[in-house]
Amino acid sequence: MNIDNNILKYYLRNVYFITGTAYAGKSTMTRMLAEKYNMVFCGENYHMEVTDKVADPVLQPDLCYIRQLKDWKDFVTRSPEEYERWIFDSMKEVAGFEIAELIVRGAERKVIVDTNIPVSVLQQISDYNHVAVMLSPQSVSVERFFDRSDPEKQFILQVIESCDEPEKVMANYREGLKRINSEEHYKELAGSGFFTLERDNPTEDDPAAVCDLLARHFGLI
Repeated sequence: MNIDNNILKYYLRNVYFITGTAYAGKSTMTRMLAEKYNMVFCGENYHMEVTDKVADPVLQPDLCYIRQLKDWKDFVTRSPEEYERWIFDSMKEVAGFEIAELIVRGAERKVIVDTNIPVSVLQQISDYNHVAVMLSPQSVSVERFFDRSDPEKQFILQVIESCDEPEKVMANYREGLKRINSEEHYKELAGSGFFTLERDNPTEDDPAAVCDLLARHFGLI
């Protein structure tokens, strides 16, 4: 069964989406907006509790990839091309889970979400003043990828360091990150037609000022 986009847009009318590249400040802004404007907070991978239970290897093979891993070293030693393909195909597979979850969470209150839904889908199910794209240079999103303390990234770092040739594995993994944050994908986000913040050096920006800019775009103030 297919649900028409106008129906989805109506039921997602309380949902505000932030998407973009790594290390652009998406997670920080999502949390700040949720706290300041009493919105439902949906951080990165908020849908995992459901996808881990429901994803089917036949219907969502890429979402089930990690579940079927026998050794995490296989995850970090894939080719950059395969890593890129897996990331973007996973985003397509997870979109349905996100949309269903956001309809439920947005029934009573406004929701702010750090989303992986592709912009091509957001163009169909949301409006300009409900979506913001945050971008950082490839050098920042790749070189500073492991600077964060969140458990997922630190776990991947530990796996890489446990490999027989950690420097070689790290170089391979960063090539995958470069492909994910390539100029081609950057241009797709920047040219989506949505409100866009291009941050040359995100660490030097005033978070409160960026938060206010997003709040005004979303019509929260």
